[in-house]
Amino acid sequence: MEVMVPYLLALLLLPLSLIFILRKRDSSSKTLPPGTSGWPLLGENMEFALLGPQKFIKDRMEKYSPEVFQTSIMGEKMAVFCGAQGNKFLFSSENKLLTSWWPQSMKKALLFPEFVESSLKEVSALKRSFLHDILRPEALKQYIPLMDAMAREHLDENWDSNRVVRVFPLSKKYTFDLACRLFMSLVDPEEIKRLADPFTLVTNGMFSMPIDFPGTAYNRAIKGGKMVRDELMRIITQRRKELTESQETAGRDLLSKMLLVTDEDGQFMSEMEISNNIIGMLVASFETTSSAVTSVLKYLAELPHVYDEVYKEQMAIAKSKGAEDLLTWEDIEKMKYSWNAARESLRLTPPAQGSFRETITDFTYAGFTIPKGWKTFWSVHSTHKNPKYFSDPEKFDPSRFEGSGPAPFTFVPFGGGPRMCPGKEYARLEVLVFIHNVVKRFKLEKDIPDEKIVFHASPVPVYGLPVRLLPHGN
Repeated sequence: MEVMVPYLLALLLLPLSLIFILRKRDSSSKTLPPGTSGWPLLGENMEFALLGPQKFIKDRMEKYSPEVFQTSIMGEKMAVFCGAQGNKFLFSSENKLLTSWWPQSMKKALLFPEFVESSLKEVSALKRSFLHDILRPEALKQYIPLMDAMAREHLDENWDSNRVVRVFPLSKKYTFDLACRLFMSLVDPEEIKRLADPFTLVTNGMFSMPIDFPGTAYNRAIKGGKMVRDELMRIITQRRKELTESQETAGRDLLSKMLLVTDEDGQFMSEMEISNNIIGMLVASFETTSSAVTSVLKYLAELPHVYDEVYKEQMAIAKSKGAEDLLTWEDIEKMKYSWNAARESLRLTPPAQGSFRETITDFTYAGFTIPKGWKTFWSVHSTHKNPKYFSDPEKFDPSRFEGSGPAPFTFVPFGGGPRMCPGKEYARLEVLVFIHNVVKRFKLEKDIPDEKIVFHASPVPVYGLPVRLLPHGN
């Protein structure tokens, strides 16, 4: 048996070697971007996971090219575009050179498999414009008082009676509860929990290697995704029945609005379309917004001078109102310094890492050919801490965003171009409302001063960012 081992290994490795050789031969006639595709099948997934996206991209920009380099992650040949010019090029090439693409781990875990290709490749103008309409600032103004009321309630129940709290898990609870209330009018804790528990499995595994074995993050994400879809379909079906019986025409929340909207032929969105859209909105409003809230509070706990300026601004707003008066759009517009501090937090610790696309034709960029079928990736990490665009890039400095702010295409936490995150304004309101309520009540001190940040779907403090709460006046 021991004699057979080398022969068995050779038989296993031969197909992998042939794939590697054929790939090299196919690409030899083109001037591809510099870089490496790593190990056959595995690519550079291990390096990406071990180094983290920021160091992975920085190292390869220095080693291969500051404009574009090739790699292989999540089983795909990929061109990573870098710098402000790379961002601008990808943002402006939508539907001309590129089309939307999601990693297999996200598609299978999150969306209905039988619907996903048409959903991603052929998003109608109606659906895209509808999502932008319901998430534009004018439409979101009406939700500010509810955001404020829920933030107060959340702090009453989860913060006030504790000397130390873990910010990240609590911010996830707040953002998910709020999304469920605003999107679907869900208030029952048990009903929310039936969505929240499996949704956490999905977000923990949606950027994992697509290896569907029991115990893997991908396997758990698929199981969690099915539970989320089943629960959403139950909610959507029940709501459609309610709307039919009540003849509601205006829509009391985003789910009702989706069920009532029609295209030019009078056709309604299907339950699967609505489910996929709600899942996308929950992803954007859950993991990334929770990470953004956590990062802002981390910097406020670390930097007393920044905290003092935010506190001064927020207390001026609070003192201009009655104790029971809820925040309004006019109050949000006064939070200039607080939003600059939040944007600086988004620059230093961006909750979203970038976005993928798929090439629909061969094209040339910076003298290199990007073949049809390759995937592309732009990343916040090629500009956000790049001294070419931000002087003293590791320094926390909200004044960077005064006046005209950073140069175009350098500060991109929400992407850019026609596919800029439609939830950008929603995230701004949610972060500012939460900051207002926290700093009104507490000064913060980190319980673990040197706590590390790790990358999952978003940057996450290893221990959830425990902070000591120091009530004002104590």
